[in-house]
Amino acid sequence: MRVILASSEVVPYSKTGGLGDVAGALPKALARIGCDISVVTPRYTGFGKRHGDVVNHETGEMIFDDLRVPFAGGVKYAAVWRDWMNGAPVYFIDNHEYFGHGYIYGSGNFDVERFAFFSRAVIELAKRIGGPPDIIHCNDWQTGFIPAYLTTVYAADPFFARTATLFTIHNLAYQGLFDPNLLPKFGLGWDVFQYGMEFHDAANAMKSGIYFSTAISTVSPKYAQEIQTPEFGNRLDGLLRARHDDLIGILNGVDYHEWNPETDPHLAANYSIHNFDGKAACKRDLLEKYHLPIDLEKPVVAIVSRLTSQKGIELITQAVWRMLETGAYFVLLGSGAESYEGYFQHVRDTMPAQVGVYFGYNNALAHQIEAGADMFLMPSSYEPCGLNQMYSLKYGTAPIVRGVGGLDDTIRNFEPTTRQGNGYKFYEYSGDRLTEKFYEAIMAYYDRGTWRALQRNGMREDFSWERSAHNYLNAYHRIVAAKR
Repeated sequence: MRVILASSEVVPYSKTGGLGDVAGALPKALARIGCDISVVTPRYTGFGKRHGDVVNHETGEMIFDDLRVPFAGGVKYAAVWRDWMNGAPVYFIDNHEYFGHGYIYGSGNFDVERFAFFSRAVIELAKRIGGPPDIIHCNDWQTGFIPAYLTTVYAADPFFARTATLFTIHNLAYQGLFDPNLLPKFGLGWDVFQYGMEFHDAANAMKSGIYFSTAISTVSPKYAQEIQTPEFGNRLDGLLRARHDDLIGILNGVDYHEWNPETDPHLAANYSIHNFDGKAACKRDLLEKYHLPIDLEKPVVAIVSRLTSQKGIELITQAVWRMLETGAYFVLLGSGAESYEGYFQHVRDTMPAQVGVYFGYNNALAHQIEAGADMFLMPSSYEPCGLNQMYSLKYGTAPIVRGVGGLDDTIRNFEPTTRQGNGYKFYEYSGDRLTEKFYEAIMAYYDRGTWRALQRNGMREDFSWERSAHNYLNAYHRIVAAKR
Protein backbone atom coordinates (compact mmCIF):
# COMPACT_ATOMS: atom_id res chain seq x y z
CA MET A 1 0.00 0.00 0.00
CA ARG A 2 1.68 3.18 -1.23
CA VAL A 3 0.27 6.30 0.45
CA ILE A 4 0.98 10.01 0.19
CA LEU A 5 -0.36 12.03 3.11
CA ALA A 6 -0.74 15.76 2.43
CA SER A 7 -1.20 18.20 5.28
CA SER A 8 -0.77 21.93 5.82
CA GLU A 9 0.99 21.30 9.14
CA VAL A 10 3.05 18.40 10.48
CA VAL A 11 4.59 18.07 13.94
CA PRO A 12 7.48 18.59 14.69
CA TYR A 13 7.93 20.89 11.69
CA SER A 14 4.83 23.07 11.97
CA LYS A 15 1.82 23.27 14.24
CA THR A 16 -1.13 25.45 15.15
CA GLY A 17 -3.39 22.69 16.50
CA GLY A 18 -4.46 19.06 16.45
CA LEU A 19 -4.08 18.62 12.68
CA GLY A 20 -0.31 18.96 13.06
CA ASP A 21 -0.28 16.33 15.82
CA VAL A 22 -2.21 13.85 13.69
CA ALA A 23 -0.11 14.43 10.56
CA GLY A 24 3.04 13.94 12.61
CA ALA A 25 1.99 10.81 14.51
CA LEU A 26 -0.12 8.80 12.05
CA PRO A 27 2.60 8.38 9.37
CA LYS A 28 5.07 7.08 11.96
CA ALA A 29 2.54 4.53 13.19
CA LEU A 30 1.66 3.49 9.61
CA ALA A 31 5.34 3.07 8.75
CA ARG A 32 5.80 0.82 11.79
CA ILE A 33 3.13 -1.59 10.48
CA GLY A 34 4.61 -1.76 6.98
CA CYS A 35 2.78 0.95 5.03
CA ASP A 36 4.86 2.71 2.36
CA ILE A 37 3.95 6.26 3.34
CA SER A 38 5.32 9.68 2.36
CA VAL A 39 4.27 13.01 3.85
CA VAL A 40 4.04 16.29 1.92
CA THR A 41 3.70 19.69 3.59
CA PRO A 42 4.64 23.32 2.87
CA ARG A 43 8.02 24.67 3.98
CA TYR A 44 7.11 27.82 5.89
CA THR A 45 9.81 30.48 6.18
CA GLY A 46 10.10 34.12 7.18
CA PHE A 47 9.37 33.51 10.86
CA GLY A 48 10.92 35.56 13.59
CA LYS A 49 9.58 35.00 17.09
CA ARG A 50 5.95 35.10 16.04
CA HIS A 51 3.54 34.18 18.83
CA GLY A 52 1.25 31.21 18.26
CA ASP A 53 2.58 29.23 15.29
CA VAL A 54 5.23 26.61 15.96
CA VAL A 55 7.64 26.26 13.02
CA ASN A 56 10.96 24.46 12.71
CA HIS A 57 12.11 24.69 9.10
CA GLU A 58 15.86 24.33 9.59
CA THR A 59 15.70 20.62 8.86
CA GLY A 60 16.21 18.32 5.92
CA GLU A 61 18.03 18.82 2.65
CA MET A 62 16.99 20.23 -0.70
CA ILE A 63 16.65 17.41 -3.21
CA PHE A 64 15.69 19.51 -6.24
CA ASP A 65 14.67 23.09 -7.01
CA ASP A 66 12.72 22.72 -10.24
CA LEU A 67 9.33 21.23 -9.42
CA ARG A 68 7.04 22.49 -12.21
CA VAL A 69 3.56 23.40 -10.99
CA PRO A 70 1.03 24.48 -13.65
CA PHE A 71 -0.70 27.42 -11.99
CA ALA A 72 -1.96 30.96 -12.57
CA GLY A 73 -2.12 30.57 -16.33
CA GLY A 74 1.47 29.40 -16.63
CA VAL A 75 4.03 27.48 -14.63
CA LYS A 76 5.36 28.25 -11.18
CA TYR A 77 8.33 26.48 -9.61
CA ALA A 78 9.06 25.15 -6.16
CA ALA A 79 12.08 23.70 -4.46
CA VAL A 80 11.56 20.42 -2.63
CA TRP A 81 13.26 19.52 0.64
CA ARG A 82 13.25 16.15 2.34
CA ASP A 83 13.64 14.94 5.90
CA TRP A 84 12.94 11.60 7.57
CA MET A 85 10.48 10.91 10.36
CA ASN A 86 10.96 7.46 11.88
CA GLY A 87 11.69 6.00 8.45
CA ALA A 88 8.95 7.88 6.58
CA PRO A 89 10.10 10.58 4.14
CA VAL A 90 8.70 14.08 4.63
CA TYR A 91 8.76 16.35 1.58
CA PHE A 92 8.49 20.13 1.88
CA ILE A 93 7.14 22.36 -0.89
CA ASP A 94 9.28 25.51 -0.80
CA ASN A 95 7.86 28.54 -2.62
CA HIS A 96 8.59 31.94 -1.14
CA GLU A 97 5.65 33.65 -2.88
CA TYR A 98 3.18 31.46 -1.03
CA PHE A 99 4.94 30.16 2.09
CA GLY A 100 7.60 32.74 2.91
CA HIS A 101 5.51 35.31 4.76
CA GLY A 102 6.04 34.32 8.38
CA TYR A 103 2.72 32.63 9.04
CA ILE A 104 1.09 29.24 8.52
CA TYR A 105 -2.46 30.46 7.94
CA GLY A 106 -3.58 33.86 6.77
CA SER A 107 -7.06 34.79 5.59
CA GLY A 108 -9.11 35.54 2.52
CA ASN A 109 -8.60 34.68 -1.12
CA PHE A 110 -4.80 34.70 -1.00
CA ASP A 111 -4.78 32.07 1.73
CA VAL A 112 -6.90 29.77 -0.43
CA GLU A 113 -4.66 30.48 -3.42
CA ARG A 114 -1.62 29.39 -1.40
CA PHE A 115 -3.14 26.01 -0.66
CA ALA A 116 -4.55 25.52 -4.14
CA PHE A 117 -0.95 25.87 -5.32
CA PHE A 118 0.17 23.44 -2.63
CA SER A 119 -2.50 20.92 -3.72
CA ARG A 120 -1.33 21.05 -7.34
CA ALA A 121 2.30 20.78 -6.19
CA VAL A 122 1.51 17.60 -4.21
CA ILE A 123 0.19 15.95 -7.37
CA GLU A 124 3.17 17.02 -9.46
CA LEU A 125 5.58 15.89 -6.75
CA ALA A 126 3.94 12.45 -6.66
CA LYS A 127 5.16 11.87 -10.22
CA ARG A 128 8.78 12.51 -9.21
CA ILE A 129 9.20 10.54 -5.99
CA GLY A 130 8.21 7.02 -7.00
CA GLY A 131 5.47 4.91 -8.51
CA PRO A 132 1.79 5.83 -8.58
CA PRO A 133 0.28 6.14 -5.11
CA ASP A 134 -2.60 3.86 -4.19
CA ILE A 135 -4.02 6.57 -1.92
CA ILE A 136 -3.51 10.29 -1.54
CA HIS A 137 -4.69 11.05 1.98
CA CYS A 138 -5.90 14.67 2.13
CA ASN A 139 -6.51 16.60 5.35
CA ASP A 140 -8.93 19.50 5.82
CA TRP A 141 -9.79 22.26 3.37
CA GLN A 142 -6.17 23.17 2.63
CA THR A 143 -5.91 19.95 0.58
CA GLY A 144 -9.50 19.92 -0.67
CA PHE A 145 -8.35 20.82 -4.19
CA ILE A 146 -6.38 17.57 -4.62
CA PRO A 147 -9.46 15.35 -5.25
CA ALA A 148 -10.86 18.00 -7.61
CA TYR A 149 -7.65 18.17 -9.64
CA LEU A 150 -7.38 14.37 -9.87
CA THR A 151 -11.01 14.01 -10.93
CA THR A 152 -10.83 16.69 -13.63
CA VAL A 153 -7.43 18.01 -14.75
CA TYR A 154 -5.62 14.68 -14.24
CA ALA A 155 -8.53 12.40 -15.14
CA ALA A 156 -6.78 11.19 -18.32
CA ASP A 157 -3.31 10.92 -16.79
CA PRO A 158 -2.46 7.18 -16.73
CA PHE A 159 -0.09 7.72 -13.78
CA PHE A 160 -3.08 8.33 -11.50
CA ALA A 161 -5.50 5.91 -13.13
CA ARG A 162 -5.60 3.67 -10.04
CA THR A 163 -5.11 6.36 -7.38
CA ALA A 164 -7.90 6.85 -4.84
CA THR A 165 -8.32 9.75 -2.42
CA LEU A 166 -9.32 9.83 1.24
CA PHE A 167 -10.36 13.24 2.55
CA THR A 168 -10.20 13.57 6.34
CA ILE A 169 -12.27 16.26 8.05
CA HIS A 170 -10.52 17.42 11.21
CA ASN A 171 -12.78 20.43 11.82
CA LEU A 172 -15.74 21.13 9.55
CA ALA A 173 -16.11 24.70 10.82
CA TYR A 174 -13.10 25.89 8.81
CA GLN A 175 -13.98 25.55 5.14
CA GLY A 176 -11.73 27.76 2.97
CA LEU A 177 -14.30 30.00 1.30
CA PHE A 178 -13.11 32.07 -1.67
CA ASP A 179 -14.14 34.06 -4.73
CA PRO A 180 -15.12 31.62 -7.51
CA ASN A 181 -13.55 33.97 -10.07
CA LEU A 182 -10.20 32.59 -8.88
CA LEU A 183 -10.92 29.11 -10.27
CA PRO A 184 -9.44 29.79 -13.73
CA LYS A 185 -6.26 30.97 -12.00
CA PHE A 186 -6.17 27.65 -10.17
CA GLY A 187 -6.61 25.81 -13.48
CA LEU A 188 -10.11 24.57 -12.71
CA GLY A 189 -13.22 24.96 -14.87
CA TRP A 190 -16.61 26.40 -14.03
CA ASP A 191 -18.09 22.91 -14.07
CA VAL A 192 -15.99 22.16 -10.97
CA PHE A 193 -17.57 25.14 -9.25
CA GLN A 194 -21.08 24.30 -10.36
CA TYR A 195 -21.03 20.68 -9.22
CA GLY A 196 -18.47 20.46 -6.45
CA MET A 197 -17.59 23.83 -4.90
CA GLU A 198 -20.58 26.20 -5.09
CA PHE A 199 -21.57 27.39 -1.62
CA HIS A 200 -24.02 30.28 -1.25
CA ASP A 201 -22.41 32.38 -4.00
CA ALA A 202 -18.87 31.57 -2.79
CA ALA A 203 -16.58 28.65 -3.60
CA ASN A 204 -15.72 26.21 -0.83
CA ALA A 205 -12.49 24.18 -0.62
CA MET A 206 -13.86 21.90 2.12
CA LYS A 207 -16.86 21.08 -0.03
CA SER A 208 -14.49 20.28 -2.90
CA GLY A 209 -12.72 17.67 -0.80
CA ILE A 210 -15.99 16.11 0.33
CA TYR A 211 -17.54 16.09 -3.15
CA PHE A 212 -14.64 14.85 -5.28
CA SER A 213 -12.84 12.41 -2.96
CA THR A 214 -13.20 8.64 -3.25
CA ALA A 215 -14.03 8.42 0.47
CA ILE A 216 -14.31 10.70 3.47
CA SER A 217 -13.29 10.21 7.09
CA THR A 218 -13.50 12.15 10.32
CA VAL A 219 -11.40 11.89 13.44
CA SER A 220 -13.97 10.09 15.59
CA PRO A 221 -17.00 7.86 14.95
CA LYS A 222 -19.39 10.19 16.83
CA TYR A 223 -18.27 13.23 14.82
CA ALA A 224 -18.94 11.30 11.60
CA GLN A 225 -22.55 10.98 12.75
CA GLU A 226 -22.85 14.53 14.06
CA ILE A 227 -21.71 16.31 10.89
CA GLN A 228 -24.63 14.77 9.02
CA THR A 229 -27.01 16.86 11.17
CA PRO A 230 -27.88 20.56 10.82
CA GLU A 231 -26.57 21.25 14.34
CA PHE A 232 -23.00 20.19 13.55
CA GLY A 233 -22.96 20.11 9.74
CA ASN A 234 -22.03 23.75 9.09
CA ARG A 235 -24.39 23.84 6.08
CA LEU A 236 -22.64 20.84 4.49
CA ASP A 237 -24.77 18.23 6.26
CA GLY A 238 -26.89 17.60 3.14
CA LEU A 239 -23.86 16.69 1.04
CA LEU A 240 -22.47 14.56 3.85
CA ARG A 241 -25.75 12.69 4.19
CA ALA A 242 -25.69 12.09 0.45
CA ARG A 243 -22.24 10.54 0.82
CA HIS A 244 -22.88 8.69 4.07
CA ASP A 245 -21.97 5.33 2.50
CA ASP A 246 -18.47 6.71 1.83
CA LEU A 247 -18.05 8.34 5.27
CA ILE A 248 -16.21 6.66 8.14
CA GLY A 249 -15.05 7.79 11.58
CA ILE A 250 -11.61 6.74 12.86
CA LEU A 251 -10.60 7.94 16.30
CA ASN A 252 -7.30 9.79 16.54
CA GLY A 253 -4.61 8.21 18.63
CA VAL A 254 -2.19 9.38 21.29
CA ASP A 255 1.57 9.29 20.95
CA TYR A 256 2.41 7.44 24.16
CA HIS A 257 6.11 7.90 23.47
CA GLU A 258 5.52 11.59 24.20
CA TRP A 259 2.57 11.40 26.59
CA ASN A 260 3.38 8.84 29.26
CA PRO A 261 3.83 9.67 32.96
CA GLU A 262 6.28 6.79 33.38
CA THR A 263 8.82 8.34 30.98
CA ASP A 264 7.78 12.00 30.50
CA PRO A 265 10.97 14.13 30.82
CA HIS A 266 8.98 17.30 31.61
CA LEU A 267 7.74 16.03 34.98
CA ALA A 268 9.13 16.67 38.43
CA ALA A 269 8.72 12.92 39.07
CA ASN A 270 7.55 9.98 37.01
CA TYR A 271 4.81 7.62 38.14
CA SER A 272 2.69 4.71 36.93
CA ILE A 273 -0.54 2.86 37.53
CA HIS A 274 1.35 0.74 40.07
CA ASN A 275 3.02 3.60 41.95
CA PHE A 276 1.29 6.98 42.26
CA ASP A 277 3.87 8.62 44.52
CA GLY A 278 5.25 10.76 41.70
CA LYS A 279 1.85 12.32 40.96
CA ALA A 280 1.88 14.09 44.33
CA ALA A 281 5.32 15.48 43.51
CA CYS A 282 3.97 16.70 40.16
CA LYS A 283 1.05 18.38 41.92
CA ARG A 284 3.42 20.18 44.28
CA ASP A 285 5.57 21.27 41.35
CA LEU A 286 2.53 22.57 39.46
CA LEU A 287 1.33 24.64 42.41
CA GLU A 288 4.80 26.09 42.79
CA LYS A 289 4.95 27.02 39.10
CA TYR A 290 1.68 28.93 39.44
CA HIS A 291 2.83 30.51 42.73
CA LEU A 292 -0.07 28.98 44.66
CA PRO A 293 -0.05 27.82 48.31
CA ILE A 294 0.99 24.19 48.68
CA ASP A 295 -1.98 22.16 49.91
CA LEU A 296 -1.92 18.71 48.34
CA GLU A 297 -5.28 17.77 49.87
CA LYS A 298 -7.23 20.27 47.76
CA PRO A 299 -8.09 19.24 44.18
CA VAL A 300 -6.51 21.02 41.22
CA VAL A 301 -8.92 21.68 38.32
CA ALA A 302 -7.24 22.55 35.01
CA ILE A 303 -7.78 23.55 31.42
CA VAL A 304 -5.27 23.57 28.55
CA SER A 305 -7.12 25.02 25.61
CA ARG A 306 -7.61 27.63 22.97
CA LEU A 307 -9.92 30.16 24.56
CA THR A 308 -12.70 30.01 21.98
CA SER A 309 -16.42 29.33 22.04
CA GLN A 310 -15.83 25.91 20.46
CA LYS A 311 -14.05 24.78 23.59
CA GLY A 312 -16.98 25.63 25.86
CA ILE A 313 -15.06 28.36 27.67
CA GLU A 314 -18.36 30.17 28.26
CA LEU A 315 -19.49 27.25 30.43
CA ILE A 316 -16.30 27.42 32.47
CA THR A 317 -16.83 31.13 33.12
CA GLN A 318 -20.30 30.23 34.43
CA ALA A 319 -19.01 27.43 36.66
CA VAL A 320 -15.62 28.58 37.89
CA TRP A 321 -16.83 30.59 40.90
CA ARG A 322 -18.84 27.65 42.23
CA MET A 323 -15.77 25.44 41.77
CA LEU A 324 -13.65 27.87 43.73
CA GLU A 325 -16.24 27.97 46.55
CA THR A 326 -15.33 24.34 47.29
CA GLY A 327 -11.73 25.36 47.97
CA ALA A 328 -10.38 23.83 44.77
CA TYR A 329 -7.47 25.29 42.84
CA PHE A 330 -8.00 26.35 39.23
CA VAL A 331 -5.15 26.59 36.70
CA LEU A 332 -5.27 27.62 33.05
CA LEU A 333 -2.92 27.39 30.08
CA GLY A 334 -4.08 28.84 26.78
CA SER A 335 -4.78 31.89 24.71
CA GLY A 336 -7.56 33.23 22.56
CA ALA A 337 -10.29 35.84 22.67
CA GLU A 338 -9.32 38.95 24.64
CA SER A 339 -12.66 38.85 26.44
CA TYR A 340 -11.89 35.38 27.82
CA GLU A 341 -8.30 36.22 28.71
CA GLY A 342 -9.51 39.34 30.51
CA TYR A 343 -12.16 37.38 32.38
CA PHE A 344 -9.76 34.75 33.68
CA GLN A 345 -7.24 37.41 34.62
CA HIS A 346 -10.02 38.99 36.69
CA VAL A 347 -10.70 35.63 38.36
CA ARG A 348 -6.97 35.29 39.11
CA ASP A 349 -6.77 38.82 40.54
CA THR A 350 -9.83 38.20 42.72
CA MET A 351 -8.72 34.77 44.02
CA PRO A 352 -4.89 34.81 43.84
CA ALA A 353 -4.53 32.03 46.43
CA GLN A 354 -6.58 29.58 44.33
CA VAL A 355 -6.17 30.56 40.69
CA GLY A 356 -3.22 30.53 38.29
CA VAL A 357 -3.25 31.61 34.63
CA TYR A 358 -0.69 31.39 31.83
CA PHE A 359 -1.71 32.99 28.54
CA GLY A 360 0.18 31.51 25.60
CA TYR A 361 1.56 28.12 24.61
CA ASN A 362 4.07 26.14 26.66
CA ASN A 363 4.54 22.47 25.79
CA ALA A 364 6.40 21.52 28.96
CA LEU A 365 3.78 23.21 31.13
CA ALA A 366 1.01 21.36 29.25
CA HIS A 367 2.63 18.07 30.31
CA GLN A 368 3.08 19.30 33.87
CA ILE A 369 -0.59 20.29 34.10
CA GLU A 370 -1.75 16.87 32.90
CA ALA A 371 0.39 15.24 35.59
CA GLY A 372 -0.21 17.70 38.45
CA ALA A 373 -3.95 18.29 38.06
CA ASP A 374 -6.69 16.11 39.51
CA MET A 375 -9.48 17.09 37.09
CA PHE A 376 -9.38 18.39 33.52
CA LEU A 377 -12.22 20.40 31.95
CA MET A 378 -13.32 19.95 28.30
CA PRO A 379 -16.96 21.16 28.03
CA SER A 380 -16.75 21.72 24.26
CA SER A 381 -19.65 22.93 22.15
CA TYR A 382 -18.32 20.53 19.52
CA GLU A 383 -15.15 18.43 19.44
CA PRO A 384 -14.20 16.40 16.34
CA CYS A 385 -11.88 14.23 18.42
CA GLY A 386 -10.00 15.92 21.23
CA LEU A 387 -6.65 14.75 22.56
CA ASN A 388 -6.36 16.26 26.01
CA GLN A 389 -9.04 13.99 27.46
CA MET A 390 -6.95 11.00 26.31
CA TYR A 391 -3.76 12.54 27.73
CA SER A 392 -5.60 13.11 31.02
CA LEU A 393 -6.68 9.47 31.23
CA LYS A 394 -3.09 8.29 30.84
CA TYR A 395 -1.91 10.69 33.56
CA GLY A 396 -4.55 9.64 36.11
CA THR A 397 -6.37 12.97 35.80
CA ALA A 398 -10.17 12.77 35.58
CA PRO A 399 -11.66 14.40 32.47
CA ILE A 400 -14.94 16.31 32.87
CA VAL A 401 -16.35 16.60 29.35
CA ARG A 402 -19.44 17.35 27.33
CA GLY A 403 -20.54 14.28 25.36
CA VAL A 404 -19.86 15.45 21.82
CA GLY A 405 -17.63 14.04 19.08
CA GLY A 406 -14.55 12.19 20.25
CA LEU A 407 -15.26 13.16 23.86
CA ASP A 408 -18.35 10.96 23.76
CA ASP A 409 -16.39 8.13 22.12
CA THR A 410 -13.60 8.10 24.70
CA ILE A 411 -15.15 9.03 28.08
CA ARG A 412 -17.53 6.79 30.03
CA ASN A 413 -19.27 8.34 33.01
CA PHE A 414 -17.88 7.07 36.32
CA GLU A 415 -20.30 5.27 38.63
CA PRO A 416 -18.99 5.16 42.23
CA THR A 417 -21.18 2.20 43.21
CA THR A 418 -19.77 -0.09 40.53
CA ARG A 419 -16.48 1.80 40.09
CA GLN A 420 -16.94 1.55 36.33
CA GLY A 421 -16.14 4.42 33.97
CA ASN A 422 -13.14 6.66 33.33
CA GLY A 423 -14.38 10.25 33.75
CA TYR A 424 -17.40 12.53 33.96
CA LYS A 425 -19.71 13.38 31.08
CA PHE A 426 -22.75 15.59 30.56
CA TYR A 427 -24.71 16.45 27.41
CA GLU A 428 -26.71 19.66 27.79
CA TYR A 429 -24.68 22.76 26.88
CA SER A 430 -25.03 24.33 30.31
CA GLY A 431 -22.79 25.71 33.04
CA ASP A 432 -25.11 24.10 35.59
CA ARG A 433 -24.58 20.64 34.12
CA LEU A 434 -20.80 21.19 34.14
CA THR A 435 -20.98 22.24 37.79
CA GLU A 436 -23.04 19.17 38.70
CA LYS A 437 -20.41 16.87 37.19
CA PHE A 438 -17.69 18.76 39.04
CA TYR A 439 -19.57 18.18 42.31
CA GLU A 440 -19.78 14.46 41.48
CA ALA A 441 -16.03 14.43 40.92
CA ILE A 442 -15.38 16.26 44.21
CA MET A 443 -17.38 13.65 46.13
CA ALA A 444 -15.32 10.85 44.59
CA TYR A 445 -12.07 12.77 45.07
CA TYR A 446 -12.43 12.85 48.85
CA ASP A 447 -13.00 9.08 48.96
CA ARG A 448 -9.45 7.94 48.22
CA GLY A 449 -10.30 4.35 47.33
CA THR A 450 -12.98 5.42 44.87
CA TRP A 451 -10.75 8.08 43.34
CA ARG A 452 -7.87 5.65 42.88
CA ALA A 453 -10.22 3.22 41.09
CA LEU A 454 -11.26 6.02 38.71
CA GLN A 455 -7.63 6.93 38.04
CA ARG A 456 -6.66 3.34 37.30
CA ASN A 457 -9.61 2.91 34.94
CA GLY A 458 -8.34 5.83 32.91
CA MET A 459 -4.70 4.79 32.93
CA ARG A 460 -5.61 1.32 31.59
CA GLU A 461 -7.19 2.76 28.43
CA ASP A 462 -5.36 2.21 25.14
CA PHE A 463 -5.80 4.99 22.59
CA SER A 464 -2.46 4.39 20.91
CA TRP A 465 -1.71 5.42 17.34
CA GLU A 466 -0.91 1.78 16.53
CA ARG A 467 -4.57 0.97 17.01
CA SER A 468 -5.68 3.91 14.87
CA ALA A 469 -3.07 3.14 12.20
CA HIS A 470 -4.46 -0.37 11.70
CA ASN A 471 -7.92 1.16 11.26
CA TYR A 472 -6.56 3.58 8.64
CA LEU A 473 -4.70 0.84 6.80
CA ASN A 474 -7.85 -1.29 6.67
CA ALA A 475 -9.75 1.74 5.36
CA TYR A 476 -7.12 2.35 2.68
CA HIS A 477 -7.50 -1.21 1.41
CA ARG A 478 -11.30 -0.93 1.31
CA ILE A 479 -11.14 2.43 -0.51
CA VAL A 480 -8.67 1.17 -3.11
CA ALA A 481 -10.76 -1.95 -3.71
CA ALA A 482 -13.89 0.17 -4.16
CA LYS A 483 -12.07 2.50 -6.56
CA ARG A 484 -10.89 -0.39 -8.74
